Amino acid sequence: MPTVELLFSALPEHVRTARLVAAAVARRAGVDEAVLDEVRLAVGEACSRAVGLHRSSGVDTPVRVLLTEDEKKFSISVGDEVPVDGAAVQAAVPSARPESSPDEAETTEAEDEGQMGLAVISGLVDDVEVIDGENGGLIRMTWPTTAP
Repeated sequence: MPTVELLFSALPEHVRTARLVAAAVARRAGVDEAVLDEVRLAVGEACSRAVGLHRSSGVDTPVRVLLTEDEKKFSISVGDEVPVDGAAVQAAVPSARPESSPDEAETTEAEDEGQMGLAVISGLVDDVEVIDGENGGLIRMTWPTTAP
């Protein structure tokens, strides 16, 4: 069960709030002070990616952030509700992507930004898992905590 569950509408201005909440809960959970900036940045990237996916796909449901304090670890999961189908997965592979039309250019740009965000997250977080499914995606990030 999550320690804190945050739902917010897919608007860029809510990403800052998610970052602040994540840093406050991480601090309380015992994440090392030196790592809190990385937590903020990683959550910001994950939330920005989810917001971008929701907006480019016309999904009206909120972005979900789960912050979970477990023994010796703190996890943050950022979920979107943008389904991935075979065509979308194929489009994510540059060599399989056909010439895009002007209508598809915006979607392709959002996908490229999402991939860049994942690269940034992977550089910031040692323990990260990305799950894409029919009902949306999830980025789970975990940091060690210090024993109280």
